[in-house]
Amino acid sequence: MWTLATLLLLVPSSGQAATLEKPVLSLHPPWTTIFKGERVTLRCDGYHPLLLELRPISTLWYLGHVLLPSHKKSIEVQAPGVYRCQTRGAPVSDPIHLSVSNDWLILQVPYAAVFEGEPLVMRCRGWYDKVVYKLHYYHDGQAVRYFHSSTNYTVLQARASDSGHYQCSGTMRIPVESAPMFSSKVAVTVQELFQTPVLRTLSSQEARGRVVLRCETRLHPQKRDTPLQFAFYKYSRPVRRFDWGSEYTVPQPEIEELESYWCEAATTTRSVRKRSPWLQLPGRGSVLDLASTTAPAPQAAALAPGDKPLSFRKTPVSRSVPSVTSAPNSTFERLQFPAGHVATAGPQACAPLPTSAEQSHEALQPTVDLLLREMQLLKGLLSRVLLGLKDPQALHMLTETPKTPNSQVTVSPGTSETTVVESQVDS
Repeated sequence: MWTLATLLLLVPSSGQAATLEKPVLSLHPPWTTIFKGERVTLRCDGYHPLLLELRPISTLWYLGHVLLPSHKKSIEVQAPGVYRCQTRGAPVSDPIHLSVSNDWLILQVPYAAVFEGEPLVMRCRGWYDKVVYKLHYYHDGQAVRYFHSSTNYTVLQARASDSGHYQCSGTMRIPVESAPMFSSKVAVTVQELFQTPVLRTLSSQEARGRVVLRCETRLHPQKRDTPLQFAFYKYSRPVRRFDWGSEYTVPQPEIEELESYWCEAATTTRSVRKRSPWLQLPGRGSVLDLASTTAPAPQAAALAPGDKPLSFRKTPVSRSVPSVTSAPNSTFERLQFPAGHVATAGPQACAPLPTSAEQSHEALQPTVDLLLREMQLLKGLLSRVLLGLKDPQALHMLTETPKTPNSQVTVSPGTSETTVVESQVDS
């Protein structure tokens, strides 16, 4: 009687069974490709409650869509195909694809998913563990590593860019050294640990009148227990270094100015770091909508951005008054007046301040006038040269003058003609 009562307590209710997670299927040794004739072990780990018949719940095994006869927690297999397992009341596990090769050389990769920041290990294996010499590893057709003899290729911290097709080549002594042999290509996918973060502003109700920024991201379902830390930046300056909190309250003095913020999410070891897009925070009273200021997401980077946005600080208004004010285009054009006093011909009016373009034009005007005069003088001299080439006699008459008068050649500013002005010398 007591035994029956104890077993009844161990039987899960229907609601508990419905919430059971799918079992975890593992492979030992952990390589998805084996040689023909080899055997590997599959193990199904999940929730195994007890039944009233005093025996563990059986484990169901599938090869493709075929139900295998074994009901143990682990089985040995050697046939290629897609394997799955299931415990009673739980969903079916994730699949493991087992490949069987009859080649001299195979490239073995892990069966389990590899996530960002984790090591990626590959093994180039010769037929029944024969030593491979002059070993090359290839990624998408490009050689990435060379070893003198059999050695695993390891990427210490995998990135999304490490995804692709891998292959290896080498020679074996059977019994003499063979020609280079190539393995079949194997596809490798590095899973995203967490999404690129997005920086958002909380609503006024959630923030209680403050400006609060939240760095939002989402972990992969298989890695939902991975702890993340967050940092916040204003332009390139960190305003809060890595911490467990995903929210940052903007200080009150900074609310009055237009600022650009971004955040960064990272693992505790910093093996994976991702930054958010820029968020332009409008100042108080701005017509910009906070929800619409998120910039398009750039490529995830692990470090601070190199492309800084435009500064949206308010332009400071100069309160200083010029010490001297001149009134151009008036009767008192050349007079200067103290600050605050402007000569006007009529009733006093609010004269607009000269713009930067007007000030630049006034500063360049004397230089332009001098340049025009020099060009006109050069034009007159060129006219004399041309006249001398066409009619040397006329040029001789112009150059020969009586001794008593002094001749002076002048050039009119507005014309290209040359004029000879004679002045009598007092005897």
